Amino acid sequence: MTSKVIYLGNLRTEAEHLKSGTKIVTDAPTDNNGKGEAFSPTDLVATALGSCMMTIMGIAARNHEIDMDGTELTVNKVMESDPRRIGKIEIVMTMPANDYSKKERKILEAAAHGCPVGNTIKTGVEDVTIVWLDDK
Repeated sequence: MTSKVIYLGNLRTEAEHLKSGTKIVTDAPTDNNGKGEAFSPTDLVATALGSCMMTIMGIAARNHEIDMDGTELTVNKVMESDPRRIGKIEIVMTMPANDYSKKERKILEAAAHGCPVGNTIKTGVEDVTIVWLDDK
């Protein structure tokens, strides 16, 4: 098993990663009857996409001796209704100014677009922009 989730009441859950004991609290968003005091489940889906992309890029970077430390990304989740769902996940990733070669950029971009979360949710919801700070 991967995790255990407990409903705490008031539209809040606590998920425990069974191997590490790490816990995540979720709360319903304010636009869906919640307090918005923690990540919502759909926030976690969107954030998982960004985290997954960076993790797979990190593996590729390590395997090819590429320094990507300091890479940052932002996630914007756009909800739709009828049925209520994630309509779009916009990710803007900013790569540090490291004079990446064209080959290194291609390796990292391919890794980002090949992450397991992205492959799982491939329904056209992702809008990914990679900004290379050393571009003029």
